[in-house]
Amino acid sequence: MLSGFSLLVLGFLLGLRHALDPDHVVAVAAIVARHPSVVTAARVGALWGLGHSATILAVGGVIAWFRVSVAEGVAQALEFGVALMLVAIGVTNLRTTEGHHASPARPALVGMMHGLAGSAAVALLVLATVSDARQALAYLAVFGLGTIVAMTAVTAAMAVPLRAASDRLSSARRGLLAVSGWASIAVGLWLAVTLAMDAGLLGRAAAP
Repeated sequence: MLSGFSLLVLGFLLGLRHALDPDHVVAVAAIVARHPSVVTAARVGALWGLGHSATILAVGGVIAWFRVSVAEGVAQALEFGVALMLVAIGVTNLRTTEGHHASPARPALVGMMHGLAGSAAVALLVLATVSDARQALAYLAVFGLGTIVAMTAVTAAMAVPLRAASDRLSSARRGLLAVSGWASIAVGLWLAVTLAMDAGLLGRAAAP
């Protein structure tokens, strides 16, 4: 068993790593492509992290505290919702005009959706390590802090080349919007197909 301090350090480090999951990075990249300012992009990352962490702490906390089990079908449905959200974000970027900016609430809502989809897995991970509910909640809190720190740093770093591109050539900015849009669509479709295969839906559809 891990000590209390070691558990918190582990939670923070895993939170840093969790923020870098491909579906997370692609989602924020599509939003940041419309916000070339480093400060604004960092705010996008922080809002995503806050939305994600609030949901992880709330839903994961309930799972950890009351030892609630989550049906596999529910978890898969939430993940499929994330896939559809990524496709929608990508389509929005492809249809967005260069000067249009997303609502400040958007990254927080996207983060909340990601957090909702991942809360069960994160809670089960901590429950496999600790049995004390208070320690589990502390772990989820520092895990969330790690995701906020990592995503804020990632989005700020993304904005540097975006800022340079938008300063030099407006067509480059439009190209970045298109690339981020197609990337979000591709990852969303890949995730949807993967989930359908894991659930056996494609196999049943293909069967005579």
